[in-house]
Amino acid sequence: MAKVHGYKRFEDSLVRKIRKGFLSCGKTILSLIQGFWTAITRTVTITMVPHSEKKVHQFRLSFLSVFFVCLFFVAILGAFAWFGISYTEIQGTMAIKDNRLQNTQANLDELRGEISSLLRQSKNFQAVMSETLSSMGINLNTEGGAENSNSGDLASFFNIQDTGSGSLQESSELQGFTNYLASVQEPVKEMGSLLSSQSTLLTEIPNIWPIKGGIGHISMSFGQNENPFTHQYYIHKGIDLSTYRQGDSVLATADGQIVSINNDPGGFGINIVIKHKHGFYTRYAHLQATVRVRVGQRVQQGSVIGYIGNTGLTTGPHLHYEVHIGADVVDPYKYLNIKTNNTTLARN
Repeated sequence: MAKVHGYKRFEDSLVRKIRKGFLSCGKTILSLIQGFWTAITRTVTITMVPHSEKKVHQFRLSFLSVFFVCLFFVAILGAFAWFGISYTEIQGTMAIKDNRLQNTQANLDELRGEISSLLRQSKNFQAVMSETLSSMGINLNTEGGAENSNSGDLASFFNIQDTGSGSLQESSELQGFTNYLASVQEPVKEMGSLLSSQSTLLTEIPNIWPIKGGIGHISMSFGQNENPFTHQYYIHKGIDLSTYRQGDSVLATADGQIVSINNDPGGFGINIVIKHKHGFYTRYAHLQATVRVRVGQRVQQGSVIGYIGNTGLTTGPHLHYEVHIGADVVDPYKYLNIKTNNTTLARN
């Protein structure tokens, strides 16, 4: 029982101490607030005494008013400083953007110059393209004629009035050029198909130089010539091509099939005859004994069939080359498409 009374007394003592502590803290805080309020509500008197005999002016201000006035001026100075820094940054940014704008303008001017050059070249392109297509029997049709600005024809494209300026006119011109390019796609495809068929036809006609590399010269032409053995005039049915040596490669001048490989010691010597399409035959005479083909073999234009030799009746190594159309012998020179560099062609 005594122990319970002891706990009770301790509890009462602790409560009293806590209450006393809170009261003490509250009094201290209240005292500080009162002191601060007294300090800021104290007033000061500012007296303005003029040098003349005018009335003396007195102003009474509290410390709180002075504090707020000072705070106001500090805020104004801070605002001016912030605006000054911001203005400097904005000015720097504007200078950078102005420099970029000048560079962009310079690039734009250069681009406009390139566009003008492109349009000038387009005129030449149209003329050449139209002439090429016309020569091949291909007409470039544009709906509505030159009066239709959307026809895609460069005639209307280049009739755009020069009174316009800026991106609108340039966009219109580029759009016109785009329309023209779109309009020539089909004719160009048709031209490509035509050229492809003509290329196939050209490989079927004996039209290339029969010696590899385009070397050699014509030592005896087609037609009337003096026989080097009898010294009498006769009709030479082909052309003689000489490189002053043996062993140079002889080429098939068109696609075809080997129909004969003969050896005529008193005439053509070792010679090859190729049959081509469209009634063409070609003969390659005075070859070396080593040939690269066999009878019945199909050969392509430009393939090696043998080598220049000195077989048969000759005065030296050369190639005798003939072109036949059916039963007629024709001048091979008329069909040769000679593409050589640094080659001298002499017709003796």
